[in-house]
Amino acid sequence: MPVIRILPHPDYCPEGKTVEAPAGTSICEALLDNGVEIEHACEMSCACTTCHVVVKEGFASLGELDETEEDLLDRAWGLQPSSRLSCQAILSNQDVTIEIPRYSINHAREKH
Repeated sequence: MPVIRILPHPDYCPEGKTVEAPAGTSICEALLDNGVEIEHACEMSCACTTCHVVVKEGFASLGELDETEEDLLDRAWGLQPSSRLSCQAILSNQDVTIEIPRYSINHAREKH
C-alpha cells in the first residue's frame, strides 16, 4: 500500500502525519479516512479548490489531471506547479509527500 506523508499544518496535523491507503484511493479520501479533516466543500465532486494540496514527492505517480481540475486549480490559493486537487489525485503504488496549503479560498473568506 502506498504511503502519504503529510507535512505539518497548524490546523490539520501540527506534527505532520503518515498514512497508508490502497492504490486507487484519492488523497482526499485517504486523509479523511485517517483523521486528517481536510476541507472538501464540494464533497469531492471536483467543483471547488478547498482540498488543494501541493505534491512535494510522487507527483508523476498520481493519476492524470483532466481539464476540469486544471481549470479549477487556476483559482487555488498558493498554486504551485505540483498542485493537485486531493479529491482528484488518485494514488498508484508509489509513496507521495504532500503539503496542505495554509489557506484555502474558504479559509480566506471565513477566518479573515
